[in-house]
Amino acid sequence: MRAILTYHSIDASGSPISVAPDAFARHVAWLGGGHVSVESLAAITQGGDCAADGRDRVALTFDDAFENFGTVAWPQLRAAGLPATVFVVSGHVGGTNRWGGAAVPGIPELPLLTWDALGACAAAGAEIGAHSRTHPHLSRTAAAARHEELAGCRDTIAARLGVVPQSFAYPYGDCDAAVVRDTAGVFARACTTEYRQVAVSDSVHQLPRLDMFYFQAAAALADWGRPAFLRRIAMRRAARAVRQWWTAPKSSSSTRAESL
Repeated sequence: MRAILTYHSIDASGSPISVAPDAFARHVAWLGGGHVSVESLAAITQGGDCAADGRDRVALTFDDAFENFGTVAWPQLRAAGLPATVFVVSGHVGGTNRWGGAAVPGIPELPLLTWDALGACAAAGAEIGAHSRTHPHLSRTAAAARHEELAGCRDTIAARLGVVPQSFAYPYGDCDAAVVRDTAGVFARACTTEYRQVAVSDSVHQLPRLDMFYFQAAAALADWGRPAFLRRIAMRRAARAVRQWWTAPKSSSSTRAESL
């Protein structure tokens, strides 16, 4: 089994974008325990579902570049020798996740990493990915503005950190055919919020991920890759699809996926 795992904030608020610190520590212990092969995002898009030693393969991603990635998540991952990609909203670096200046009910306003802190993470081995300039719904953005959200984000990160991001995460997971086409012209790979494992047939610009918000129970990873585990993924995916379809005409704060 091959999968890309998604985190946002590591904090104890219990919010839909948060994984509790104790749950995250359990995840790091499990990931570092040899149960799976933890690889870079670039590596996991290549080859089959299993590593050379037969272990399942996973990559770790963190959306939005919250401050606690640098203070909580990355130090633990680095100590365990685990790679990770952090997706940066270039226009909000050093600010907060109040996208567009608006608060979202149930989502805490949290600080984001500064450029200096991002540089320190990059120097220590974290991959710096892009997450747009201002975190908009890209499918609702005019073509010229969408290009600026994509290429402008890439260019700002390159200018400030000296690294050209190759990986992108769609804000809110929002990507139609035009968005995917434009993204492919700027980045080598891109991640969605589609909730499932990676299939051989998946485009590198529409990579699905598993949100670790749903794996915080003590034994949530114990049956990784087994039939019962795969059934839980399928059930959660179906429930998310129904909820997103049902709430689609409403405001962007009405679903969990729309808040990410």
